[in-house]
Amino acid sequence: MKVPYLFFLLFASVSVSFAGEGKVHLFILSGQSNMARFDPRPTFIPAVESAFGADQVVVVKDALGGQPIRRWYKDWLVAAGDTTTGPIGDLYDRLMAKVKPAVEGKELASVSFVWMQGERDAREKHASLYQEAFNGVLDQIRKDLQFQDLNIVVGRLSDFDMSNQRYADWTKLREIQMEIADSAEYGAWVDTDDLNDGVDAKGRAIHNDLHYSVEGYKIFGQRLADASIELIQGRLAGE
Repeated sequence: MKVPYLFFLLFASVSVSFAGEGKVHLFILSGQSNMARFDPRPTFIPAVESAFGADQVVVVKDALGGQPIRRWYKDWLVAAGDTTTGPIGDLYDRLMAKVKPAVEGKELASVSFVWMQGERDAREKHASLYQEAFNGVLDQIRKDLQFQDLNIVVGRLSDFDMSNQRYADWTKLREIQMEIADSAEYGAWVDTDDLNDGVDAKGRAIHNDLHYSVEGYKIFGQRLADASIELIQGRLAGE
C-alpha cells in the first residue's frame, strides 16, 4: 500500500484507548540518518494524537545515522566472502531498552513499526539479505512485546541514486522495501522522492540529496502518520 547527530525522543501518556479502556497505541520509530534527523513533534505526533487521543498514544524513537540493518537484526549471517565487521543487533537492544519501559504495565491496542533505513545496506550491496533481516527484526519485536499483529510503515529510499553509481543496490533496495510493505497484511510504504529537494537545516540548497529538506522532514512525518493511522483504523474496522 502506498501512502501519497543521534537523538532519542520518547513521548508517553496513558488513560483511555480508542480500541478499549486501558489500552494504548504504540509507535516505534527507528532507522538510520533520515530517521535520526526526523523530528516527529511538528507533524507525526500531533497527527496520531488527533486520531487516537494524546492519552492513548506512546511514541518511541531511536535512530542512528549510517547504520546497516544487521545492527537491528540479531541473527544476521554475513554473506559468504563478505568482510564487513562490527556489532550485530546492538541497536535493537538499545531500542527495546526504551520501548519496554515506555509500555510497562500498559495493554497494547496496536503496535506500529515505522522504519526508515536501507541506505547503508544499499551501499554495502546487501539487498539480497535485506528482506530476511527486516522480517527477523519484526519477529524480534513480536517476541519481546508478546504482540503478533504488527502494523508496518516503511519509508522507501528516495531517488538519490537511481543510477546505482554510488550505492550499487539502491534501486534493488527500493523494490525490496515496496515488496516488504505490499506483502504485509497491514503494511504501507511511504514515498520520499520529493522530500530531498529544497533547503536543508543549514540553509543550503539541495537536490536529490541523500537527506531531506527542512520542509521534507515535516511532510515525511505527516505521511508516516497518515499511513500508520490508516493501517490501525483498517485493522480495528476489521475486528
